[in-house]
Amino acid sequence: MRYRSRVTAPAAALIGTAAVLAGGNTAYADTDTKPGDTPGPETLGDPVFPALGNDGYRVGAYHLDFSYDPSTALVDATATLELRTTQALSRLSLDALGLDIGTVRVDGRTATFEQVDEKLRITPARPLPARARVTVCVTYTADPRRALAHTAWVPTADGFAICPQPDSAHTVFPCNDHPSDKADFTFRITVPAALRAVASGSLVCTENLAGDRTAYTYRSRSPIATELVQITVGDYVVKERRGPHGLPLRDVVPTARAEALEPALALTPGLVEWIEARLGAYPFETYGLLPCNSDDPNAFDFTGLETQTLTLYKPNYLLQAEPKIGSHMMHELVHSYFGNSVSPATWADLWLNEGHADFYGLLYRYERGWADSLGLTTFEARMKDTYARGDQWRRTSGPVAAPNAVNLFDSQRYLGGVLVLYALRQLIGEDAFHAVEGTFLARHRNSSASTEDYIALASHTSGQDVSGFLRDWLYGTTTPRMPGHPDWTVTPVTPSLTAPRRQAGVRWHENSATL
Repeated sequence: MRYRSRVTAPAAALIGTAAVLAGGNTAYADTDTKPGDTPGPETLGDPVFPALGNDGYRVGAYHLDFSYDPSTALVDATATLELRTTQALSRLSLDALGLDIGTVRVDGRTATFEQVDEKLRITPARPLPARARVTVCVTYTADPRRALAHTAWVPTADGFAICPQPDSAHTVFPCNDHPSDKADFTFRITVPAALRAVASGSLVCTENLAGDRTAYTYRSRSPIATELVQITVGDYVVKERRGPHGLPLRDVVPTARAEALEPALALTPGLVEWIEARLGAYPFETYGLLPCNSDDPNAFDFTGLETQTLTLYKPNYLLQAEPKIGSHMMHELVHSYFGNSVSPATWADLWLNEGHADFYGLLYRYERGWADSLGLTTFEARMKDTYARGDQWRRTSGPVAAPNAVNLFDSQRYLGGVLVLYALRQLIGEDAFHAVEGTFLARHRNSSASTEDYIALASHTSGQDVSGFLRDWLYGTTTPRMPGHPDWTVTPVTPSLTAPRRQAGVRWHENSATL
């Protein structure tokens, strides 16, 4: 996972783009609300990204149709959204940034639209009743190389990949860009025959088209949060193998690197087998790695990023020996369970993703006797070291479950989250802890869950009220005592140590202890 500061793009520039592309033929919606109008709220009230998402409807499915032209490096696209309204709507909005919108249709009828800040406001020809099934179709062009305040696009010499997390999917397609509104996805990507297109889910159709072009269609069997979508185009070969129980594994590998990367790719079946023994059957139809076809150190500001059914990696990282990469490969695989199958209800619940990924990634490392970045070789030793840092981290990065947009990906969400899980296991015992983990994943599979959901389930499953205990660990400004380790001490806070200042574009994301 990565860190990026968020800056809002100027609204006037976006409105102007829509007007030019409309050629003066599109009537724009009046932004003033008239008596009796019921425009949908343009937020889902996320505590970290309060402008993200839109209310008044939920998305059931996205159908994305992309056509990539290597001569211009542009993507012509159509996004078709199947919605269900939750209230009567005279206007609705989608998240969208940096997309040159051509047309918008609602249930087949031309709709008026405008782009303001990071919203695409849509006024249908007729108001939409509550609990109605609605189809919204948006045509647009995207430039993966366009400079934006933030972007999911990763341009490469032969195409692109995307990294939407946490709030940039709407630079790739108009959407309700929040993990609480998961939906089914179908992707159709048309590319020159010399290139390969791959997306989240399974390949269901390949079409040979005129002009020496090929269209690849992928479909997800499980709903996907917008921040977890992957679409990539380039000179790739798809390498297939079998995992435990015949699980189809597919890696999307730069053709020129396929042989060199094979030792890393061959580790996946063993990783899946290890995590299935602890968290149950892998939750999706396939898994694999996508070493992005770029050696540019600035191509993206992280080492690995979970996208559903594919983990995006810097290829050079995977050329290292197993002890250098195995722990982090486990971290990213664990996100298939915590983060993908069960998504965070809000971005304040990120510790559920990153704490669990580091927890099992570190267990995997220490079981194999691999020293971590501090030279430690046991889980207990690392937790003792983390415990000592607790009060300082709470001062500089806030409590574990109370991040903001600036410190969202600080170590507090990673190792701080691991420490919370370790404390819970110390309190209730290993068997009860495993029961909590399994029940949580089963209860919220293909959905999203909050910190409060985890707290309530931990109390119910363990048979003891751990709500106060977990809230102290997750929201307290000081580090509680560690069960079973009365001798562990917290290093006093150094007043001169304050939270480092972040700037847009500065990398501040590599806080996983598995690296």
